[in-house]
Order: sequence, then structure tokens, then C-alpha cells
Amino acid sequence: QVQLVESGGGLVQPGGSLRLSCAASGSVFSVNAMGWYRQAPGKQRELVADSFSAGSTGYADSVKGRFTISRDNAKNTVYLQMNSLKPEDTAVYYCNLLTSVGSYWGQGTQVTVSS
Repeated sequence: QVQLVESGGGLVQPGGSLRLSCAASGSVFSVNAMGWYRQAPGKQRELVADSFSAGSTGYADSVKGRFTISRDNAKNTVYLQMNSLKPEDTAVYYCNLLTSVGSYWGQGTQVTVSS
């Protein structure tokens, strides 16, 4: 069993910042990647950023230059630093863990950007 617990969401004004955290626990082996996805109301879930165990990272075009993904492998934790937030960043943010045996999701954390 693998559990992912996200934290750090909330309400922030446009231009503000938030930092999301996701801690994985349980039978965490052979991690290939950890990443963040988001789903806005009425839209499909989309990739925001991912961090591969080989060292590379990837970002959606809409967040490049504003969001930064990082990992603490010793703690099986992934972070998403979100700066210069816009109303269109409002969504439920989900953490994903990809291993050699499966893909796992967190429960999601709400991020609302509004004045």
C-alpha cells in the first residue's frame, strides 16, 4: 500500500505564492517520477509539473517560469512552489507517484486564486 498526503493549498490573491507538499508513505519502491496535476471545474485533469528520478523536470507551458517542482528523496516528498499565481491557476491539485509497479494519487488539495 502507498499513501500520498498533500498539504499547502488554500486561498491566495492574484500575484501571491503557495507551496504544496506531498509525502509518500508505505511500500514506496522503485520510484520513477513524482509530479503534480490539477483539475479545474469542468475541465480534464492536466499535468502541471513532474520530477523524474533521473534528475530531469518538466512543466506545463502555462506555469513555466512561475512554478518550481522539487523533491526530497530521503523523505519521499515532492514540493510545488507556486509564484505569481493567477485566477486561472484555481483548481484541485493532485500529487502523483509513478513507480515500476503502479501509479498512485493523493486526495487532492484545493488552490483558489481570487481577490
